[in-house]
Amino acid sequence: MPPDVTLEQLREELPDIARDTKINLSNVLGQSSLTDAQKYGVAVASALSARNPRLAKAILAEVNGKIDAAVLEDAKAAASLMGMNNIYYRFRHMIGKPSYSEKPAKLRMQRLIQVASNKVDFELMCLAASAINGCEMCLGAHEKVVLDGGLSEDQVHDAVRIASVIHAAAVSLEIGEWTKP
Repeated sequence: MPPDVTLEQLREELPDIARDTKINLSNVLGQSSLTDAQKYGVAVASALSARNPRLAKAILAEVNGKIDAAVLEDAKAAASLMGMNNIYYRFRHMIGKPSYSEKPAKLRMQRLIQVASNKVDFELMCLAASAINGCEMCLGAHEKVVLDGGLSEDQVHDAVRIASVIHAAAVSLEIGEWTKP
């Protein structure tokens, strides 16, 4: 399905108050410490986690041909799985009662083990989705796996920068829609 608009067209739709986001959206998807698979996988997972359909379609079209199908499937799976896990683990963390932490999650999470591309990159995508969804517990867990898997703090930082700017673009697009005369 073709996007409603390209990523560049969406950038131009951002309201004037989002001038920084316009610039940052180009910059974070440019030069980075991440491989193309990591960068674009994080971008897709972030766009899907930000829940703006037009932005997600534009990002998907932007990365078309730049990543293989396995990376794309992992990015989609990361956004979906973190949609569940971030709520559950954020609840346990925020409530802070040991009794909840002692209970088994009883949630199916096989996709964390059965990735399509590679484990470290999938965890990086999960980290980006967790940043958008605001789950401290998941952020810590995914960051540890990513660093233990050989990625650097610079790579983690670049992934979260991408997530933050894509989320800002989603918010800015909504602001533009809500405040149209």
